[in-house]
Amino acid sequence: MVIVPESAIADLIDAEASFEAVEQVFAAMSRRDAYNFPVIREAIGHADALYGFKSGFDRAGLALGLKSGGYWPGNDAKGLTNHQSTVFLFDADTGRPKAIVGGNLLTALRTAAASSVSIKHLARDDAKVLGMVGAGHQSAFQMRAAVRQRNFEKVVGWNFHPEMLSRLADTAAELGLPFEAVDLPELGTQADVIITITSSFDAILQADHITPGTHIACMGTDTKGKQEVAADLLATATVFTDEIAQSITIGEAQHAIAQGRIAEDAIIEIGAVINGTHSGRMSSDEITLFDGTGVGLQDLAVAEKAVTLALERGIAQKVPF
Repeated sequence: MVIVPESAIADLIDAEASFEAVEQVFAAMSRRDAYNFPVIREAIGHADALYGFKSGFDRAGLALGLKSGGYWPGNDAKGLTNHQSTVFLFDADTGRPKAIVGGNLLTALRTAAASSVSIKHLARDDAKVLGMVGAGHQSAFQMRAAVRQRNFEKVVGWNFHPEMLSRLADTAAELGLPFEAVDLPELGTQADVIITITSSFDAILQADHITPGTHIACMGTDTKGKQEVAADLLATATVFTDEIAQSITIGEAQHAIAQGRIAEDAIIEIGAVINGTHSGRMSSDEITLFDGTGVGLQDLAVAEKAVTLALERGIAQKVPF
């Protein structure tokens, strides 16, 4: 069995490799060549932690496995990342364990890659201002991935705790872009693309914040009860997602569905746009929204890539099993 430790991931997988892996797996899902199994995600009643499993199987690439992990809000005070994940890969022909891969950085990269894929396929070509809602650890990855897809000239940002906005300002400076801290109405007025990446259980963005032609990537809602945008915003937008089953149960669409604001059959797989079976954005003033729930196949795709590269470069640890 191969072990690729967390410490090796940064030298193996970058934003480009993550983007390619995620875009390919979204396309495979829409072709029904790959599918996810039901998600398990629960509060464990200890350390305020959420813990769960995401798993799936890609018949084309023979990627079989799961990601185990969750969110420990007290980890930051211990010098650890709040999100903790490990990916387990299995041989599709025999079921034997194949690899264990550190999943923390992989999760950050694949989550950012998903929103980046949505920007590539759904945002207006002339998008110039990137809006960021949320300034946690993941926000920097999101911003770096987003700017690869459009010629952004400015970043505007909002966070519930304004003192954390320095992360957005520093990341924008690293990318050579000016940054402005704004309130939510102003963010909606200025931004052509908005990424929400929070752990909120209450709607932050409202429908009247958003101007025509905006693309919104909602990346924080991955658990029952979480919510980043108001249900009526989904009702005014064309809604795309990574997987419809997750979107309506643990994703941003769960609330709009429950309130009868949108119908399940109105939600479109991003993979259909990638494959060319759906045209995606239809006009320059259409509001598009990507509900990025985070699917297990994303984790398997980037983990398989990490294992392949680790073996090629001779840095994988091999243990008998």
